[in-house]
Amino acid sequence: MDSTPSPSSSSPFDLVSSALERSLPRGGAGAAAGPAQAQGDRATREGLPGNSADGRHDQILGAVSLDGDLSITRCNLDAPVFAGVDAGVGSPFVDLLPRGDVPTVTRRLRQVLETGEAHVARIQRLRRGDGSELVVSMSILPAAEPREGLTVSLIAMATRLHLYAAETAIGTSLDIGETAQSLAQSLLAWGDVAAVDLDYAVWTGEGITGQGEGHIRLRRAALVPDRAWPEGYATPGDELPNDASRLLAQAVRRDDAPQAIVVPDREALEQVFGSPRVMRALVPADRSAGVACIPLVLDGAPPVVLGVAEVWRRADRPFRDSELLDLQELVARTAHHVDLARQHQREHTQVLALQRRLLPRTGGDTIEIASVYQPATPDSAGVGGDWVNSFPLPDGRNALVVGDVVGHGLGAAAAMGQLSMEARALLSAGLAPDEVLERLDETVTLLDDAESGLAAGYSALGSTCCIALYDPVSHQVAVSSAGHLPPVLLSPDGRASPLPVLPHPGLGAEFALREPFGVHTFDTPPGSLLALYTDGLVEDPAMSIDEGIGRLADIVSTIHPWEPLQQAARRVVSALAPARQRDDVTLLLARMIGYRKGDTATWRLPARDDTPARARAQVCALLRQWGTADDTRDNALLLVSELVTNAVRFAAGPITVRVSRAGHGLLYEVGDTGNGRPRLGRGGLLDEGGRGLHVVHKLTTRWGVRWTETGKVVWAEAAK
Repeated sequence: MDSTPSPSSSSPFDLVSSALERSLPRGGAGAAAGPAQAQGDRATREGLPGNSADGRHDQILGAVSLDGDLSITRCNLDAPVFAGVDAGVGSPFVDLLPRGDVPTVTRRLRQVLETGEAHVARIQRLRRGDGSELVVSMSILPAAEPREGLTVSLIAMATRLHLYAAETAIGTSLDIGETAQSLAQSLLAWGDVAAVDLDYAVWTGEGITGQGEGHIRLRRAALVPDRAWPEGYATPGDELPNDASRLLAQAVRRDDAPQAIVVPDREALEQVFGSPRVMRALVPADRSAGVACIPLVLDGAPPVVLGVAEVWRRADRPFRDSELLDLQELVARTAHHVDLARQHQREHTQVLALQRRLLPRTGGDTIEIASVYQPATPDSAGVGGDWVNSFPLPDGRNALVVGDVVGHGLGAAAAMGQLSMEARALLSAGLAPDEVLERLDETVTLLDDAESGLAAGYSALGSTCCIALYDPVSHQVAVSSAGHLPPVLLSPDGRASPLPVLPHPGLGAEFALREPFGVHTFDTPPGSLLALYTDGLVEDPAMSIDEGIGRLADIVSTIHPWEPLQQAARRVVSALAPARQRDDVTLLLARMIGYRKGDTATWRLPARDDTPARARAQVCALLRQWGTADDTRDNALLLVSELVTNAVRFAAGPITVRVSRAGHGLLYEVGDTGNGRPRLGRGGLLDEGGRGLHVVHKLTTRWGVRWTETGKVVWAEAAK
């Protein structure tokens, strides 16, 4: 006796599948129909759509059991409405389908077989032996334990139920392509070919205010069944010829009320379209065919056109008035779903544009960068509050930033973009990473409060952020974190471990003690690899977060020094990201290259009157060794002299001079223990001083100041 799963341990689909299994006969197909039943079959067939005027019959359930090869093992299609559907045991299930539907349905069957996730309530047609077709609502369920394979439920539907089921199926996705495809699948019950053509603005998610006659630009969004089409025929993604908008304009602007337009045969089509090219693009076959065009319209004054739905069928099967009313009702019911998908597409496009602007570039001469961003729900907004960013700082260092705003959608992305851009501006201005986090903490408290943020589906309060600054000369990285998970460092000897960064509350955490953000410095010799990530990569309900970070460290340790970094990033995400993501997954890998030993030099000098002369001598010898031109060397000596002189005059303690060459420029840095900020003032013509920074400004391509724990560093970049 088959075991029945208990409600406490089974999903609703398991229970439904089990119930269907119990309705299937154990000996295979149902018993042969007797004379009384055959008489009922005839009566039922006389009441099927296409065989009577009213086209009404009751809903009847059937079930089919399939094995792993998609062959029928048992079936219960004994109800009269299924008469003529030959579901023999051992035969392939796809033999019951119209030929054009076989690839799509086969793909769905195998998907349920592989994933175990049910495919529920899609409109489908079954072939009868006499060539007619039966419209059903088909659900594909994994077989109830202990059996293997699939259970397929088939519900023969009346027109009202068909309309209801179609509307329900069409509203299940916010992807505009899937929404159009669901509508086309539902329309196929009334014809041989169904297509949905959308206004170009709808397809791209742009705003729609109304269109003038003759200015409707259509793009094919969906087409069923899935088959090979002749050359020149418009398939999904193709733009329709300009003349194709004429029929839509006629359908919509007849007394400002949307109406279906029927063109009964090929001769009438040629008169309407008037162009062989348009005929090739729109008519699905050479044989005579008729079409019903139903506009997708949003109510308004005037109505706003979203597109047009087309149902094609043989000319010898003209559309009845009742069928046209049903088609109009279905399209009218689902037009708002198309508009919702358009609005979602618009938000999706905006958010993705913002996210792409924040994705890191490939790096530079001293660091190599790779990143992966994988949204939790590709068919939703596509972007949440996760971000990664990397950029070179003007002083030659590289900034790596990763953060996470709670929530998804445009609001979370806007908060994420604001925090990311502010972090970049502050780091470029020379602030240390802990100072940047302090400023971001203040910004978060101004963005929103907990109630307004969570009501909108996101909150900047509690955002996390981790900043890493890589110095390619000292081969060190300074890390500061606000509530974020610790980066993982892979050393050149192949050992990988999370960095011991002290935890700190997230940004805007008013309930926590206001403790200063810490800065932690680590050695990163050339060949080191740093991994920054968000919690979606390492969170797993089956293990602790520490175990998840440990798994990340183990996989990062397998990255070979010569492995392409983008390939390595995709491999890490593929190995760690859960099959069913509950959060966005973000990973940033940075391979440290640094300056070669011969491309940089550093001197520590006392703050004395002769220090500028000593600095000039050291720099002159170095530039001669590098083979720089005489005019470049003269400018460099004047530049270094001015910077060192200012440090001696206005600061105390030792002075550090550092020169580096990279790319097409030379970078000069002078550090001291002073905390004053050098400013480029507007000096008078007869002033005795204050011209040093003007000299620096004229001799360099850019210059600036950054702050250190012991003072400041004035840097300047000049051409070689």
